[in-house]
Amino acid sequence: MGTGTPADGDFGALLHSLRQGAGLTQEELAQAAGISVRALSYMERGRSRGPQRRTVSALAAALRLSPQDARELERLASLGRPRRAPAKEVLPPAAVVDTVAPAGAPDLLPRAPRGFHGRAAELAAVSRAAVGEAPVCLVIGPAGVGKTALVLYWAHHGRSRFPDGRLFADLRGFGDQGEPSLTEVLREFLLALGVAHSRIPESVNGAAALFRSLAADRQLLVVLDNARDSEQVRPLLPGGRRCVTVVTSRHRLPGLIVTDTARPVAVDVLGPRDGTMLLAEVLGTERVCAEPAAARRLAELCGGLPLALRVAAARLAQRPTWPLGAVAAELSDETRRLSLLEVEDTGVRAALRVTLHQLPGPVSRLFAHLGRHPGTHVDRYAAAALAGMDPAAAETCLERLAVAHLVTETAPGRWTMHDLVRLYARSLDAGPDALKRVLDHYIATGLAAVAAAEPGNEECFPLPTDCLPPAAVRTFGDRSAAVAWYVAERDDLTLAVAAAHAAALHGRTWRIVLTLWPLIVWRVRDGWAPLLETALEAARADADQHGESRVLNVLGWILIEEGRIPQALTHLEAARALASRAGDAVAEANALIVVAMAQAALDSLDEAAQGCERAVELARQAGDRTIEKLAMQHLARHWADAGKWRQALDTATQAQALALHDRPGTTDIPHILLLMVKGEALLGLGNETEGIRQLDLAAREAESSGYDDGAVRALGALLRVSADAAFQARYDAALARLSTRT
Repeated sequence: MGTGTPADGDFGALLHSLRQGAGLTQEELAQAAGISVRALSYMERGRSRGPQRRTVSALAAALRLSPQDARELERLASLGRPRRAPAKEVLPPAAVVDTVAPAGAPDLLPRAPRGFHGRAAELAAVSRAAVGEAPVCLVIGPAGVGKTALVLYWAHHGRSRFPDGRLFADLRGFGDQGEPSLTEVLREFLLALGVAHSRIPESVNGAAALFRSLAADRQLLVVLDNARDSEQVRPLLPGGRRCVTVVTSRHRLPGLIVTDTARPVAVDVLGPRDGTMLLAEVLGTERVCAEPAAARRLAELCGGLPLALRVAAARLAQRPTWPLGAVAAELSDETRRLSLLEVEDTGVRAALRVTLHQLPGPVSRLFAHLGRHPGTHVDRYAAAALAGMDPAAAETCLERLAVAHLVTETAPGRWTMHDLVRLYARSLDAGPDALKRVLDHYIATGLAAVAAAEPGNEECFPLPTDCLPPAAVRTFGDRSAAVAWYVAERDDLTLAVAAAHAAALHGRTWRIVLTLWPLIVWRVRDGWAPLLETALEAARADADQHGESRVLNVLGWILIEEGRIPQALTHLEAARALASRAGDAVAEANALIVVAMAQAALDSLDEAAQGCERAVELARQAGDRTIEKLAMQHLARHWADAGKWRQALDTATQAQALALHDRPGTTDIPHILLLMVKGEALLGLGNETEGIRQLDLAAREAESSGYDDGAVRALGALLRVSADAAFQARYDAALARLSTRT
């Protein structure tokens, strides 16, 4: 492009000579300097003889000029710049503006992207957003997602829609080279529209007004790429009824939506299939098809980010004999992944660094701390704990990061990061205590959840001696709110346990696991043993016998539920012995209750009942009504299993009378279990009507609270005495929920 003859003896001639001496094409120099090829062509041909100092500096840097050559290029450029008129400028009306007849419609678009693939939905969305009167389409997405490529592909394939020309400006809102001035952008647009250089107003307002007047009756496309904010865009809007403006940005630019009815089009990462196809566009279909699994793995490791995929493809293109699997193996190393996804000054890290640089200090600081989060999602409380700030300030920062597409809000109040963004955040300095702070946040929140889910129970444990308490702790109104938090946070809590264990923060490891016990009760068959075994190892490393006894107790119970009775008894006897030596009557009573469960599983029901009776005595000695009620609940269960219906009914009734801490409207699992025992005991005593009523009541309470395990048990007992089709249907539904739950 730009094959015209350069002017002699001026700025254009020198620029042309320097470019040829550097062995660069116009496209290569334009890209390196961050200007359009058309603008560079105008300079070399003398049509733009006085570019701004910023543009000249960018050209000098791209050409790697010596200081002497750079000064000479700037001197010649300054000679071509118009001198400011002494009188106030008067904008000539559009009808009398001197214009140079352009050779055809102006076209400042860079070339169409190569290797473009997919994006059918996004292309259709841009087309829809570009319909109407003076539409403004806002294409937004994270760094490296391919916003510019999408828009250029759309623009090149819609040439016929814009017979009066296509204008393009890179606003460099996220670049290291500095932003072009509005005057510089408007001058380039006006020159392309045929305005003589000498007739271009010097003021931004004057140039913008002239641009709007010239565009008023034209059918133009104006692409404003890499906009930093709405203020940078507004003076460049053509305003013509038939003009279409497409803006790309890493920010959401809500101001442009409010004032100019911009229609946003979000661009997200590519799916595995499209990511693999993009690799094929660069590397060739044959090479990718030869290693389909490795190609897909590459796409996954790049997180579907087109910039990362292109960098990975570039590495492979330079090494035609390398298998794709070799690069995939390299990228699997998280400590090297970002470095491997860099080519010269282009890559994921460079793009993210520039995006982060645009944000205020507190927002950038929170971003760095998010890299220390051990899980995949944060709420405002976790973010606040990480950065040592209050939740309201953390939420404001998270919203700013979401506007910049550095985090994504996946549900109200829950944010996550792209994997590569998380790796970049992890590489930043967040101080030594961020992990401890977020772990202590989980401990504090877990204790609050335990208090709401199981009101009246003893404290799980004392806090670590070096605890870093959060500024604020989430509160829970009732058991359902606490359980909802457990369900949402389960995966992140598990990852927090793993991070604490890896960092040898043993006291925090077992404490976080123990705060999960209400969820463990709720979902007893969800495979908790490995997590509890990690907690046991940590409690022993922490030399905390109280913690060890509690973990052994819960682990033994889970092993009973899994049918691993001998292992369970080993752990439970150890838990009882630890509690007895420590004189901890409550812990010993807890252990005896679970030992009795193991004995009952071995059909030693009398022995199990004796153990529960001893647990009742210990609880009464300690004055703990909650453990007393729990022991009596299990005692009633053992009497029922032994067919001693009167003892079972009397014990269950006594246990219900101990419900001093029950809250109306909340789910009480022990209460549901006692209803089951009463129902079975009444059936055993011949009172079928009342027995069925009690079991149905237990089943309905379990169903309404989401306690599917309890619903299956109660409905199973009902089906043993009733062939009611409704009971069968409810049983099947509860069993299906229990089987498919993740």
